[in-house]
Amino acid sequence: MEKRSGGFATGVAEKPIRVLVVDDSAVARRLLIEICERDPALQVVGTAPDAFVAKQKVEELHPDVITLDLEMPGMSGIDFLKRLMRAHPTPVIVVSSYTQRGTAVTLEALSLGAVTCVPKPHMSSGLSLSDYSAELVDQIKAAARAKIRPEQSDRPAPATSLPGMHPLQGEVRGIIAIGASTGGTEAIAHVLGMMPGNLPPIVIVQHIPPSFSKSFAERLDRLSILHVKEAEDGDELKPDCAFVAPGNRHLLVEKRPGRAICRLSDGPKVRYHRPSADVLFDSVAEHYGKMAAACLLTGMGEDGARGMLVMRQKGAYTIAQDEETSMIWGMPGAAVRMEAATAVLPLDGIAPALCQWAVRLAGGAKK
Repeated sequence: MEKRSGGFATGVAEKPIRVLVVDDSAVARRLLIEICERDPALQVVGTAPDAFVAKQKVEELHPDVITLDLEMPGMSGIDFLKRLMRAHPTPVIVVSSYTQRGTAVTLEALSLGAVTCVPKPHMSSGLSLSDYSAELVDQIKAAARAKIRPEQSDRPAPATSLPGMHPLQGEVRGIIAIGASTGGTEAIAHVLGMMPGNLPPIVIVQHIPPSFSKSFAERLDRLSILHVKEAEDGDELKPDCAFVAPGNRHLLVEKRPGRAICRLSDGPKVRYHRPSADVLFDSVAEHYGKMAAACLLTGMGEDGARGMLVMRQKGAYTIAQDEETSMIWGMPGAAVRMEAATAVLPLDGIAPALCQWAVRLAGGAKK
């Protein structure tokens, strides 16, 4: 297997990343320890079988990254995470089951400030142990560099109540494409939560395990006035609707006489990802050209940067999230370095900018 570095150098002089493994299963703890200890850039400094022991270990060891099982006896992983983010904000990788409850609590953990989620080792969607190990190590290295922002109690109100963000007037035209990875679940929720009505269709690629994408789309639907769903092959792209790529399937768009639709593909991974923002952006560029907008939000790696450059070259409006507000400035940073971004904006500025673009496209911009 080709070696993956996650885009981070791990020079000999660097201190190892100190990892605390929290899981009530002794078997899972042992396997996670073995995976971490195979990489000289990681050092497991402690383990905990429950949240109470984990709390003590955090205070004693001050780990750089915590892997956290959410379903444990006594204090739940969610309660531990809430307390951790108040007292000792630390990058957390959720190691979760794929049960219905597992997906719900994992999304809650991400909203509380967890960096990302990975499946339990024995639920790794057919990945070999070496692939699973590479994925986990990459995520730990990324998490160690993440900007941790605890849960925000002041989530923006629906866009229709924000000054200057009323439903747009005029004919709805074009399409908006969004790509994100690590930290993206909350960044996407933030952007969609600020959107008004009468917007072009939105297509979204978020790197997320397969069993989480449907629940993620349902959560976005609850947080936004837009209709958000997990994309299905043949879904018609309509105004005020957003479509989330299913985990492990590429999302593309296709124009047909009088309408446009979603297409799903099981094609090969691109930059280790399926779905891939590059694949989505390429298809949007092909079918929409200058009638499209795209934004790359927080995420590890470079997926989407090349596709965004293709979109910009065809006249699309392109936005990269800025470094200050990104949990990890990998994907948007790559777009900036490639000069693929028309604008580099903080997270709060992205929805207004997309709305202004949509107004201009509809020919209804106010002077």
